[in-house]
This record gives sequence, C-alpha cells and structure tokens, in this order.
Amino acid sequence: MSGGAVASLPEGLLDAGVWFRVEAAETAASVRRAAERLAGALGMPEKRIADLAIVAAEAAGNLVKHADQGLVLVRTVRTAEQAGVELIVIDSGPGMADVERALGDGHSTAGTLGIGLGAILRQASRSDLHSIPGKGTVLAVQVWPTDPPEPSWAAGLTRPITGETVSGDAFAVREADGRRQLLVCDGLGHGGLAAAASTEAVHKFLKTPAAPPAVVVEALHRALGHTRGAALAVAELDREAGLVHYAGLGNISGTVFGPDGTRRGMVSMPGIAGHQRRQIREYDYPLAPGSIVLMHSDGVVDRWRPAEYPGLFSRSPEVIAATVLRDAGTRRDDAGVLVARSS
Repeated sequence: MSGGAVASLPEGLLDAGVWFRVEAAETAASVRRAAERLAGALGMPEKRIADLAIVAAEAAGNLVKHADQGLVLVRTVRTAEQAGVELIVIDSGPGMADVERALGDGHSTAGTLGIGLGAILRQASRSDLHSIPGKGTVLAVQVWPTDPPEPSWAAGLTRPITGETVSGDAFAVREADGRRQLLVCDGLGHGGLAAAASTEAVHKFLKTPAAPPAVVVEALHRALGHTRGAALAVAELDREAGLVHYAGLGNISGTVFGPDGTRRGMVSMPGIAGHQRRQIREYDYPLAPGSIVLMHSDGVVDRWRPAEYPGLFSRSPEVIAATVLRDAGTRRDDAGVLVARSS
C-alpha cells in the first residue's frame, strides 16, 4: 500500500499496478499523479491524460469524502494494439441504495456538488459499478487512448500481505489455439521470492504451447524447480463442450457459479509446483451459459455468499473480483482473485 506523494513511477506501476490507501486529500492527489505519470509513460495523448486526471481525482476524492477503508489500484490494461489505464476503486462505506440516482449530476450525500460520478462516466472509456448498502461500493474505470476494445471475458486482482509492497500471488489469462485458459498462482511465503516464483509461472504459462490444463500444469511444475515453488491451478473454459477443464497443485480454490444459483467447487491435487507432486489430474465440471468461474488463492476465504450481493454476477469481471477481494480477502496473507465469464 502507498499513502505518500509519488515522486516518480512506483515500482510495479507499469505491470501489476500499485495500491493506494486513500484516507486524506493528499493521498487522493497521489493517485491522480500516479495515474497521469503512468499514462504519460504509456504514450497516451495529452487530451486523454487530462481526462484520466479528472477520473482519478474524482474517484479518489469521493473516497475521502464518503468512504471507509478506501483503496485504489492504478494499473495498465493492454491489448495487442494499445495500452490504457485502469482504476479499481474499493470502499467499505455506506454504499448506495439507488445507484442510478447517484450517477446523475447534482446528487450528493455529503453537501457537495455531487458531480463526481457523472464526471467519471463522461471522461472514462469504460466504467462499471456495484454498490450494496452497508457493504460498500466497487468502481472499475478504464481510460484508453482511442476507442476502447471489447470488454474482457476475464479479469483478476492481487493484493500483498500487510507490510509488503509486492504480492506473491499472480494470475494470467490467455487464448491459445482456441483455448481460453486461466492461471492463478501463489508463490510460497511472501515478498520478493514468492513474487519471483509466481512471475516465473506466469511467464511460462503464457509461452507454453496450447495444451490441456494438466499438460500445462506439468510444464509449470518443471519450470519452477529453481524457485521456492508455488501452489497453482489452470482452468480452461470449453464453451463448445459446456465444460471447465481444471488441474491444480496445492491450495488454489476454483468454483463454478451457475446461472441457476448452483455452486460447484473444483479439485486441486496436493503438492507444490516445482518441488513436490504425487500426480497431476484433470477434472471436468459443467459450464452452463452465463456461468461465472472464480479462482483464488488461500488469502481469500470462502465465507462470502453470492446471495448477499444481488446483481453482482451481472457486473464486469473486474468488479466481481474486487468485491470478493474486499470482503473475503485476508490482510494476513497475499490475496489473489481471478474471475471469468462463460459467455
């Protein structure tokens, strides 16, 4: 977490992103400056950098005025053609009972002009929001240099354990030869060495030729022998067959949430990728249209219940992942969440 002024691009801002705990106007200003510097490093046009500055200032300023335990993640979003900046804004404040009314200019709950959310929507390339009274609000906004790409079918978030600046958890998403695959990885321990193990797993995952999840996990196991090792799992969304193919080693949780309210856990085998494995097995699970696949490290607990978050699964993967991280992530461990839609 960061709470001070940003003198230069913080380490990680160009890749995994940087979290800010926003409790004062000074930190809100730091969020804006970090977003501007990131956009400049990405070569975004000055007009879009100015738009981004408005989005960042309003989003972080709203946390100072209205929120409890406000957090902002500033990170890069990329396609093969362009790169933009994304802000994930999370709070545990009072929430909003009427989101549509709150998005309209002129509405205020703190005696202000009430133009913040409306300004964000106008300047952002894409935005999504979910709010529950008594639980808080999650806002995801993206600013792209030109027309935004199609919304992503999968998105994830990681957060380091309290006291660390880097997370040992990581995730990756790829489409290879028609295979839509997800990786969640939890490097053993915390800090730099755990992050190095997860980073190696992500690099190997993205370079490994397209293959079923069990084959990919075997390749990752062989690649991590020089690291301290990791728990990891790979899921493949096979929409044509209506199945999730899943293989894992160690304590990574995977769940398929069906559109009918069903919840089916997926099985990982005991072991540590890179060091210990008895066997790698692949399992298949039903994947109905409209299902959500959610994977997370053991820094996220299963105590949350989707029924307490009406409408959440209709939101973007970014907002779903951030909501789960906020309410089910523990501060005593690195935490990582990855969410994908079946259609």
